Amino acid sequence: MSDGTQNKNSQEPVIVRLDGSARNEAISILVHAYRDEPTFQYLFDHRRPGYQQRVRATVRELIDLYFGLNQDAVGVLVNDTLVAVAFIGEPELRLNLAEQLSWRIRMVLTAGFASTRRYLDYHEKIREMLPQPLAHQLPLMGVNPNYQNKGYGRLLLSTVEKLCAENPRGSGLVLDTGNSRYLPFYESEGFRSLGTIRLGSFEDHILFREVRPDEQAAVSG
Repeated sequence: MSDGTQNKNSQEPVIVRLDGSARNEAISILVHAYRDEPTFQYLFDHRRPGYQQRVRATVRELIDLYFGLNQDAVGVLVNDTLVAVAFIGEPELRLNLAEQLSWRIRMVLTAGFASTRRYLDYHEKIREMLPQPLAHQLPLMGVNPNYQNKGYGRLLLSTVEKLCAENPRGSGLVLDTGNSRYLPFYESEGFRSLGTIRLGSFEDHILFREVRPDEQAAVSG
């Protein structure tokens, strides 16, 4: 994990690129960010014992997969504490988890067969909605609950958008949320709906924002 700065003991947030050394911190942040979210509660059946273990196993396996595929990961550092993380799938990836055999085996062994099957079905429905031309995906993004509502999520998303704008092969950024209270935030950031996926009693929203290389030039200017 590196930031190239000498910002010590400062409350000012610093953007850092993440590597495997941040794995455990990233897992902890995302587990705490996702465990109370409707999408994860549905996919991994929060009513059954062992729910948090299934969430942790899934987050861990996804992080290991994206690090293993050399995908970008960034975070927000405050006072030498990692408080927010995001993992970005490049446009060409369009990851088909069903083809990741070793990942599927590890998921079945740690999260269980039913949860793995449900997550694969959900992921495939998202893949079917991905726009053409190719777009980046944001499969994992979260802020430590103790640091939420301080602007770190917006800072992180802005950083992700700038990284996407640096890649001319991508047309934009796709993310999803099953929590309707986040929709105004994403709409304020320029995201629009690609559709919804019915998950039990609620809908998961698939959102897209165009991100062009000329936007990066405008930001830099």
